[in-house]
Amino acid sequence: MHSPVYLDHAATTPTDPRVLEAMLPYFLEQPGNAASRTHAYGWFAEEAVATARRQLADLIGADPREIVFTSGATEAINLGIKGVFEAYRRKGAHLVTVQTEHSAVLDTCRHLEKQGAMVTYLPVDAAGRLRIADLEAAIRPDTVLVAVMWANNETGVLQDMAAIGEVCTRHGVWLLSDATQAVGKVVVHPRSCQVHLMALSAHKLYGPKGVGALYVSRQNPAVEVVAQLDGGGHERGRRSGTLNVPGIVGLGKAAELAATELATEATRLATLRDHLETELTQRLTDAHVNGSTVHRLPHLSNISFGGTDSEQVMMAFNTRLAVSSGAACTSAALEPSHVLLAMGYPPEHAHAALRFSLGRFTTPDAITSAIAWVEQAVQERRNIR
Repeated sequence: MHSPVYLDHAATTPTDPRVLEAMLPYFLEQPGNAASRTHAYGWFAEEAVATARRQLADLIGADPREIVFTSGATEAINLGIKGVFEAYRRKGAHLVTVQTEHSAVLDTCRHLEKQGAMVTYLPVDAAGRLRIADLEAAIRPDTVLVAVMWANNETGVLQDMAAIGEVCTRHGVWLLSDATQAVGKVVVHPRSCQVHLMALSAHKLYGPKGVGALYVSRQNPAVEVVAQLDGGGHERGRRSGTLNVPGIVGLGKAAELAATELATEATRLATLRDHLETELTQRLTDAHVNGSTVHRLPHLSNISFGGTDSEQVMMAFNTRLAVSSGAACTSAALEPSHVLLAMGYPPEHAHAALRFSLGRFTTPDAITSAIAWVEQAVQERRNIR
């Protein structure tokens, strides 16, 4: 059986061989704990973590001391939202977020509602973007935090983070962004956009699974975050637990590669994505690209094929093509995408959507094959119906 063409990079990316090469010594030759200060193995591990912290900070335009390593973006989001809520509960208990957020944000907000938080879930327009006027109107004197994702994981739509940051700063409200999909794909500098906390994950930018980070602004302004894991006081007291040295080294190397290759890779992927969209929308009737085609990531496309069900279309690929019907964490639920519903699409349109997400190792030949297989599968499903 041939390996399927992989167009599900928004779910996870393959680890770049250069990243793996950088990680390997810290499994074998250098197995030290970065918190061990009494011998050379610990010193080497501590130095490796410091290098990775600097590499990641360079990618996002931050101070290395503003990087808190976590087990991934979900933990980073939980630390950011819950940590700020607890730290500033004296000011108020109101949070603002968006209906199209990842479940890591939405579920965390719902959890805090049980703890007494009041949460406003803002709608988006038909292109998937937050209306700045809606955000302005939602902020109250007791608002503590606004959470808006940088780029949507299902549609690739980019929010106007600079405008959102300006509103939050003017009102004295902290802004957290889930930038998991955006980091390494487009320029993401939280400080220049007045984003105070930002979550990311290594496995979305060709690093290993099981490691991520939370950016926390430390000056002008400094954000206080209450730790959610206790025991040892690692990461400046914000996240206890033995550091995943090989994973952190991998995240650092992935960030370094992304910083070097971002511009050229974005152009290459946008060209391939545009070709995919053009061919599919020309070959197939009632094929609609969902979300803004102007403000979006270069590698991701969400297309609904009228008269089909995405799950049935994917079954017709018969292991040849790996795509998804939405977010990897929720697509198995067989429920229509909450993102597309929030954008105003009817359930049948959402059920007909496929997400194509290209990556560093995607070739033109792979796109040519994918176009043919999608066309065939959609036509077969429509004929059956």
